[in-house]
Amino acid sequence: MLNKGYHRLLRRQLKKTGLDITENPDFVRFFNMVNDAYKSFDNDVKHIENILEESSKELFVTNQRLIKERDNTNKRLEHIVDNIGGVLFKTDLDGNFTFLNNAWTEYSGIPVNYAIGKSFRTFLQGENIDGFKRFDDLFSREKEHIKFIFKNKRGNEVMWFEVKSKLIKDRNGVSTGFIGTITDVTNLKETEIELQKASKSKDEFLSTMSHEIRTPLNAVTGLANILLMEDHLPDQLENLKALKYSGEHLLGLINDLLDFDKIKSGKLKLVEKDFSLNYFLESINSHFSLRTEKKGLIFNVIKENDVPDNIIGDKLKLTQIIKNLLSNSLKFTENGCINLTIKNLGVKENKVRLVFKIIDTGIGISKSKQKSIFESFMQANSETSIKYGGTGLGLSISKKLLNLQGSDLIVESELGKGSTFFFEITYKVSNRLNVYEPDMIKMQPDYEPLEINVLVAEDNKMNVLILKRFFNKWGVKYTVAENGEEVLKLFEKFDYDLILMDLQMPKINGYQATKIIRKSKNENKASIPIIALTAFAQIDIKKKTEQYKMNGFMGKPFNPEKLYKLLKSYSKAYNKKAI
Repeated sequence: MLNKGYHRLLRRQLKKTGLDITENPDFVRFFNMVNDAYKSFDNDVKHIENILEESSKELFVTNQRLIKERDNTNKRLEHIVDNIGGVLFKTDLDGNFTFLNNAWTEYSGIPVNYAIGKSFRTFLQGENIDGFKRFDDLFSREKEHIKFIFKNKRGNEVMWFEVKSKLIKDRNGVSTGFIGTITDVTNLKETEIELQKASKSKDEFLSTMSHEIRTPLNAVTGLANILLMEDHLPDQLENLKALKYSGEHLLGLINDLLDFDKIKSGKLKLVEKDFSLNYFLESINSHFSLRTEKKGLIFNVIKENDVPDNIIGDKLKLTQIIKNLLSNSLKFTENGCINLTIKNLGVKENKVRLVFKIIDTGIGISKSKQKSIFESFMQANSETSIKYGGTGLGLSISKKLLNLQGSDLIVESELGKGSTFFFEITYKVSNRLNVYEPDMIKMQPDYEPLEINVLVAEDNKMNVLILKRFFNKWGVKYTVAENGEEVLKLFEKFDYDLILMDLQMPKINGYQATKIIRKSKNENKASIPIIALTAFAQIDIKKKTEQYKMNGFMGKPFNPEKLYKLLKSYSKAYNKKAI
């Protein structure tokens, strides 16, 4: 007989078996234990169900909270995106917009829903991109980051925008599109354009000033060359050498001073050539001996040991540095002496390290002022500027020129006890066996007559006078035109072997005249060699003459030897030998 207190599942199973468990006490004890297990299992299930029910309620509450937070976050993000100071965008790999915020409509005037799905190429014209960039280069799948600036014109308003974008990849590293920003940079771009205009105006001013200064300087140097070529008294030689040296060096100073911004911007380049160190020192001695003698000072150039003669370096910059330092010493020294010493610190791998020192017995510099004197337009104090004059650029330029060559200018001084400026610099040792002879040493070269007919386009009377003196000595046949119109008339009427074309002339300038000549229907005339003559100091002047199909470039003042070689290279006799 079944126990009614048993679990329903146990009773069902015992009923199926038909087993009478009362006959055996062991069966009773066993099934009592099974019954207890069934009941315990039921209790566990009910407990789990209670837990699951509670958990389900908690999950529901949590899920609702997360949904609410998600919705709030989305609203905040949408608010941020729609009010951010710029356009946020997403594109696919082909550049088609998949997302744009409201700033797109504000900047472009085009509705967002119209732009979605369309390529950026639809809204961006190539000529509006700052700096030429091909569309295929923009949003290239090979580029992780892209950045460029473009302009957008709406009516009469021009705005500039900067685009920055980044390539998007999925979890597997596969590229899926781009995300980026478009930012208004109109103020920055307009400022940049204004600065460029100001820089151009400054360059034009410097170029004009260079021309105005070089024109009379051309006369000084040219006449000095002529005097040296002609007969002169022996005691005039030193004065003529000093005059020529001063003129040529002043030209070098003008080049660097007018282009002082090139030094600051790093555009100034070294021009390394062979030169004689002995002759360099001789020229310095010749020039400054006259100046120190007039002031009652002693000037010495001292080579402390075996200094190589022929070296390779930038002679002009070394000249400017030494002259600046000596001029400073001369300005601030009333009694005693000034010494320029040079010492060989050793030769290694065909390079010599030299130390130059300028020592004077002048007013000296206090310790507190020894750093500031190297700043542009700075002197030790206002009294110095009033009493001794000067711009305060000499030391600054010298220091920058030395820095350009891996060196530095150092001062040792004590107020009232003189100053020592020195620098160490490395030059290559020249392999030339013969003694280098600069232009100035050869006072009267043997110039052979030249068979050449030259058309000279030059409006400056003094320049014409100098060229005439050169040409007459060299047997050159020439015609002078004072402006571009005369050049074109003479060019059509007569045959010439060469045109020396001044670039700055009235009526028609040298560039315009050259352009007209190159378009001549007569092929022989159209191909006539044209050499540009200019006193301008622009960096790109040579490039510009090449653009106008000129054959060469010669600056003023004229170097007689270079001018002669130029004319000789276009002379009839020279060309016959070449054939």
